Amino acid sequence: MIAYFDCFSGISGDMTLGAFIDLGVPVEWLKESLESIPISGFDLAVTGVSRNGIHAKRVQVDAEDDAQSRHYADIRSLIEKSPLPTNVKQTSLDIFEKIAVAEAAIHDCPIEKVHFHEVGGLDAIVDIVGTVLCVDYLKLRQIFASRIPLGNGFVSCSHGTLPVPAPATLKILKGVPVYGTDIPHELVTPTGAAIISVLAESFGKMPDMIIEKSGYGAGKRDLESIPNLLRIVTGTAADHQTGRRQDSIVMVETCIDDMNPEVFSFLMERLFDEGALDVYWVPVFMKKNRPGTMVQVLCRENRKEAVIDCILSETTSSGVRFYDVGRRTLAREQITVDTIYGSLQVKRIIGPDGSARIVPEYEVCKKIARERNIPIRIVYDSIITSLNK
Repeated sequence: MIAYFDCFSGISGDMTLGAFIDLGVPVEWLKESLESIPISGFDLAVTGVSRNGIHAKRVQVDAEDDAQSRHYADIRSLIEKSPLPTNVKQTSLDIFEKIAVAEAAIHDCPIEKVHFHEVGGLDAIVDIVGTVLCVDYLKLRQIFASRIPLGNGFVSCSHGTLPVPAPATLKILKGVPVYGTDIPHELVTPTGAAIISVLAESFGKMPDMIIEKSGYGAGKRDLESIPNLLRIVTGTAADHQTGRRQDSIVMVETCIDDMNPEVFSFLMERLFDEGALDVYWVPVFMKKNRPGTMVQVLCRENRKEAVIDCILSETTSSGVRFYDVGRRTLAREQITVDTIYGSLQVKRIIGPDGSARIVPEYEVCKKIARERNIPIRIVYDSIITSLNK
C-alpha cells in the first residue's frame, strides 16, 4: 500500500490525523494505542466539517492540565519506554529529532537541552505518535508528497511574534521542495513539516497508482481562497501486479581531477550518511586529456541539498550538476527467517512474474563470516541452501 499526501493547503499534525481517520483508522483504537505511551488526561474530539463543499474530519486534542512544555529528553524517554511497536517508536523519535535539531540550531543550544514549548505539549505528542500509528495501521509501505506551499505574514507563539514560515519550519524543510503563496496565514506548522519531511520518500506529482481511498483532514481556520484541507490518497502502485515499483529520484554528479584519491573512501561514507541511495566512481578524461573521476550520487529529492553540501565541502569540486531520473525497481521487503545460523534478516524480492526470491543481507553475512572465521561465500550458500530445504 502506498500513500500520496496532497498538501495543496499545507500540513499540520491535526490535519494529518484527521485525514487518516477519514481514511478509516478507528478513533478508539488510536486513543487506546496512544494511552500506552503512557500519557493520560487527553481526549480526541473528532467532528465532521465541510470546507468548500468537501466533507472532512477535524481533530482536536483536548488536554487536561498539560504543562505544554517538555524537554526533548523527556519526550524521547516517554516514547522509548513505551510498549509501542519498534518501527512506530523509531519513526516517532525521528520526527521529534527533526524538530529538536532545528530548535537547537535556532536557539544555539545542545540538542539535549532543547526545551519544547508548543510541540512539547500533549497535543503535539498525540499528533506525531498518532500519525505514525496510523501509517502502521494502514500498512503504508511508501509515502510520497506534493511540493509544500508556504504562507506569509506573522504568527504568535511562546517566543513572541514570528514571521511565517516560522524559523523552525524553514529549518525542518531544508531539502524539501516548497513554493510561496499569497495566503496570509501559517500553512505549515513545525509539527507538520517534521512529519512530512520524515515520512515522504519524494516530493512532486502523484505517482502512478491504482487509487483505493482518499481522506481529508481539516485545519483550524477557514481560508478565503482555498479549502484548508490536507488530502491523503492511498492505493497500490500501478505496476504492483508485475512486482515492480516506479518512482523518481535525483542524480547529483561532478567531475574531479585534482583530489587526493584517499579522500574518496571517506567521501563515500559521508554521502551514505547523508542519505545517498547509491554512489559511483566513474573514470573519465577531462580537459587537456587529464584523467579524472566522475562522482555520481543517487538520492531522494529531500536529501539532494545535503548530498550537494557534502560534495562541495568534502571535495575539491567547485560545482555539481543534478537532474531527475526515473527508476523502476522490483518490490522488496525485509523479513526474518530461520536459518542454520539462527534467525536472520533477509530481503524478499518479488520478480516480474510474481515469484519471490530470498537474498541474504551482506552485513549480516559478513558478521557471521568473521565471528565463525569462515569464507563469506560459504555463509551465503549455507543460508540459501537451508531456506530451500
